[in-house]
Amino acid sequence: MIAVREMIRKKGDEVWSVSSDATVFEALKLMAEKNAGAVLVINDGKVAGILSERDCIRRLDLQGRASRETKVAEIMTTKVLYVESSQSLDECVAIMIDKNIRHLPVYEEGKLIGIISVRDALKEMVDYQKFMISQLEHYITGGGR
Repeated sequence: MIAVREMIRKKGDEVWSVSSDATVFEALKLMAEKNAGAVLVINDGKVAGILSERDCIRRLDLQGRASRETKVAEIMTTKVLYVESSQSLDECVAIMIDKNIRHLPVYEEGKLIGIISVRDALKEMVDYQKFMISQLEHYITGGGR
């Protein structure tokens, strides 16, 4: 199976981020502009947390808070799980399922190199399956001789 490093190379290494003192409205606006389900919260060059659409619904809307008045620091998830670029996609999906999360920052040699979502992972898995099917069809029909 593919290593996460390869997936980041294919999809790109863009990491959308805000600081913890930004408003939730600013974070949501960035997510909408970039079609992202989450943003990393970075302070002084280090990941301080992650803010997802789900965090906003559960910790903002359901509590009757206003996005323009609430700081990201008040509702972000501070315990951020991450993966190493050498880990397999299967390992990442297992972590996402086990921990009920949808986004994982990816590190390589201590440096943040990207972020993957469950959507990215599923797309990569489907693409890989299609590739394997086409290779098997090619082999079975004699194209591999």
